[in-house]
Amino acid sequence: MGNKYGDWLKAQREAAGLTQQQLADMAILTRSYIAHIEGGRRIPSKQDARRLDTALNTGDVLSSFLPEQDIAVADYFEAARLLEQQAVVIREFALSFVPGILQTKRYARAVLSTAFPPVSDEERDRRLVTRLERAKILGDPLTPVVWALLDEAVLRRQIGGPDVMAEQIHHLACLAEVGRIQVYVMPFALGVHPLLSNMLTLMWFEDQPPMAYGEGLHMGKIHDAPSVVQELQHRYDFALGNALPLKESLTLLKATARDYERHD
Repeated sequence: MGNKYGDWLKAQREAAGLTQQQLADMAILTRSYIAHIEGGRRIPSKQDARRLDTALNTGDVLSSFLPEQDIAVADYFEAARLLEQQAVVIREFALSFVPGILQTKRYARAVLSTAFPPVSDEERDRRLVTRLERAKILGDPLTPVVWALLDEAVLRRQIGGPDVMAEQIHHLACLAEVGRIQVYVMPFALGVHPLLSNMLTLMWFEDQPPMAYGEGLHMGKIHDAPSVVQELQHRYDFALGNALPLKESLTLLKATARDYERHD
């Protein structure tokens, strides 16, 4: 999105003599969330924009002139998408596909082209834009901290052809090598593990308890009950303890990408 909205918010905050943290405290938001809005990386919800208007005494300007969004996601995922934008730590477990925020454009297009019932090219492209917009949270070099725990099937199941897979896996390896994310692979040889039933996202925040999001076929659920979230965190930790270490995972990623390149 253009950054006129974020620039205006920053100007109003500075005119009020407030730091990002002070504004976040007044609006009951997080400092990183304010920074992302000002940087043009995120658009606040209507409710959050009203809180900012109240804190800055700007009437209804921020809530009335929100940048237009063309968001195309499944209804059950929308709440998780908003939480994803505010998280300071995200830990993903992927069973079949590379996590959405880590997908390349061509890989994402190939995944979205498998929708059933089939969708029009226009609708597929709308969903593609939304998915790529989600990935912009990685534009901040520090927040959120992202760990990706991948079942080996994610690397072996060919999506979009060998060249698409090679590009996607190289993308993961590059993000890991520069320290932006950490990637761990659950090898086939491990057999059954505690996360084998479906994908899982764990999220931590600056000013609210951690949450979890699980997704299966045409369904997704946010878990906020402390006991459930803790159990899912334990499952993730147990699985992570049996995954290949970071260095070995990177070696496997690069070798797999080379294999795809040879077969292209």
